[in-house]
Amino acid sequence: MSDFKKYLEDLINLFYPKLCAACGNYLYRQEEFVCTHCLFHLPKTNYYLLPDNPVAQIFWGRISIKVAASYFEFHKGSKFQKLLHKMKYQNQKEIGWVLGKHFGLQLKESPLFQEIDQIIPVPLHPSRERKRGYNQAEWIAKGIAESMNVYLNSKNLYRSVNTSTQTRKNRLERWKNVENIFRLKNPDELINKHILLVDDVVTTGSTLEACAHALLQVDGVCVSIATLSHA
Repeated sequence: MSDFKKYLEDLINLFYPKLCAACGNYLYRQEEFVCTHCLFHLPKTNYYLLPDNPVAQIFWGRISIKVAASYFEFHKGSKFQKLLHKMKYQNQKEIGWVLGKHFGLQLKESPLFQEIDQIIPVPLHPSRERKRGYNQAEWIAKGIAESMNVYLNSKNLYRSVNTSTQTRKNRLERWKNVENIFRLKNPDELINKHILLVDDVVTTGSTLEACAHALLQVDGVCVSIATLSHA
């Protein structure tokens, strides 16, 4: 960065300071949206190193998943909940991209997440995406794909029904809410591919299970799952 650009950036920050989305402190020049201190202290799981981790166990006996993991544990009232809320509801989609990049670096080094061919985010219904302005899962997937250097496919899997929110539903209600609502526009481009399915949070796993079910109808497809957090 030239001296002039540094001066201009410092001048802009003087009037419009960049603040950490988690703690509100000033960001240093090399930091993006979340400060290094908060990133270090967010509750990481290390599940991406453990094949039989609690997230993987959610899907046991339900659907054939190669491996599944979450980067953070979700706790009410935590800094991570604050980040998640801003990412989903306050138009700060870039938080998902930044956290996804950090997650992707860990997945790239994990022996459990090798040979991923495509990364697919859990889709929103078009009407809900238009209302929000973006799909937060896609922004997380963008960050992961960038760090892993893997093709991001956000156009093939789609949600055919605009279902109600999964919040406050039990496991059975969540499954009935999303059963058979996901479709593929072009199944042939996924033949024999190892797909990494990405979402923001896994709770009961119903939405991810429904997505995986649609993907596994394609010949030779293998599905793994990565979510930013586990609630």
